[in-house]
Amino acid sequence: MSTIQIKQLNFAYDGQAPLFTNTTLDLDTNWHLGLVGRNGRGKTTLLRILQQALPYSGTVTVPLQLQYFPQTLDETQLTLTAAQAITDVAQWQLERELNLLHADPNILWRPFVDLSGGEQTKVRLALLFIQDNGFALIDEPTNHLDLRSRRQVAAYLQQKPGFIVVSHDRDFLDSITDHTLAIQRQQITLYQGNFSTFMTEKERQDQTELAKNGQLKTEITRLKRTAHDKKVWAENKEKSIYGNPHIKDSGHNAGRGFISARAARTMKKSKNLEHRMTKEIDEKESLLKNLEKVDPLTMLPVSTHHHQLVVAEKVQVGFDLPLFQPISFTLTRGDRIAIVGDNGSGKSTLIRALLKQFTGMQSGHLTLAPVSLSLVRQQYTDNRGTLVDFAKQHQLSRETLLNNLRKLGVPRADFNTPIEHLSMGQQKKVELARSLATPGALYIWDEPLNYLDTYNQDQLVAAIKHYQPTMLFVEHDEHFIEQVATKIIRLQP
Repeated sequence: MSTIQIKQLNFAYDGQAPLFTNTTLDLDTNWHLGLVGRNGRGKTTLLRILQQALPYSGTVTVPLQLQYFPQTLDETQLTLTAAQAITDVAQWQLERELNLLHADPNILWRPFVDLSGGEQTKVRLALLFIQDNGFALIDEPTNHLDLRSRRQVAAYLQQKPGFIVVSHDRDFLDSITDHTLAIQRQQITLYQGNFSTFMTEKERQDQTELAKNGQLKTEITRLKRTAHDKKVWAENKEKSIYGNPHIKDSGHNAGRGFISARAARTMKKSKNLEHRMTKEIDEKESLLKNLEKVDPLTMLPVSTHHHQLVVAEKVQVGFDLPLFQPISFTLTRGDRIAIVGDNGSGKSTLIRALLKQFTGMQSGHLTLAPVSLSLVRQQYTDNRGTLVDFAKQHQLSRETLLNNLRKLGVPRADFNTPIEHLSMGQQKKVELARSLATPGALYIWDEPLNYLDTYNQDQLVAAIKHYQPTMLFVEHDEHFIEQVATKIIRLQP
């Protein structure tokens, strides 16, 4: 057994609030540790600090050779060549790991750029556990994985030695982790157990804090009022002794020396009391800040007289050959249909065909009622410019757009940043907020959860349950599908 030791760690990006303050942790390298927390809390930053990739104060001791996912591979090279360029790995070792990941070893002889997102992920994961003395840091491995691949990767990681994994997929974390490190608003807490264990304990703590909130707020108000009254009394007493410059002859009395000494002692006591009260107020207010505040999102579904919004009869789409077996379904008003299938099975292609954006092979009948649509796309690099101009361009309510972005965790300071200069996660939230602010009789969402933390995911679930929109969506996250979908369409090759 070995231990990663972090002692008195302090770190902050320039001009920003500290992410870590006097943080001390001992992490057993045999643990399957899930690293969780809201976007922007410092999960990836902590992984980079462990790799000595960022300057910090404090002590970080790592007894093993760290292996980081995702690695950067030369996409123009054959996959085997690209892999061997970054680590000492034999062909047979890589083939063995790919077999364990249920990936075809023949992909080693294809250019890395030609592999699907899921295949690239499996190659990168295979490279993590080649070295006997390595310790894996795995940052968001499920972004490009379908449901089957997520289960395959989970089964693979269950058999591996210790690692730290960052993910927002709660089912994935539940299946592979035995400890959870949560970066919360006011503290970093280590839990023995998986993500569900952490959430159960977190919810219990939150309920306890919520029960105290009313009492805390009342006590804070009382302390502030008392501190204010004491301050006013001290100031008035000082004026009565030394005189008010706006009142002639004030402050002249025979007992001034005696009163001054007594008042000075009283004011000193008042100042000490004020200091203690200020400290107590700060302590009580910090308790309120431990709760994660997640505000409800706004959606704008509109009614329609159409009962059947989408009708598919023996539909197939593809290129030289169909991507899936013929499917037939009807989406009626109030339905929320999830389209699921393996990577490359044609889910997004079916959406493009429905929107008349696909020029390949198509058979059967696929019809869309003439209703208003609200879309979340996988590709949204055409979202550009300032948010104010973006709202005008798409005829959106600026207030609704910005409010939803704030609720999704985009800082107000980023509101003036051109969209194309935001992080990929922030750009995804702009695309999602655009859909939420677009009135629609039918919401068509293609993988809406990418880059969203579990709190954002729960916000979406809550909004959908509240507004009850009609939806057709593609998603790999089992929890989201279970919570939202009224029907499931599975594409079979």
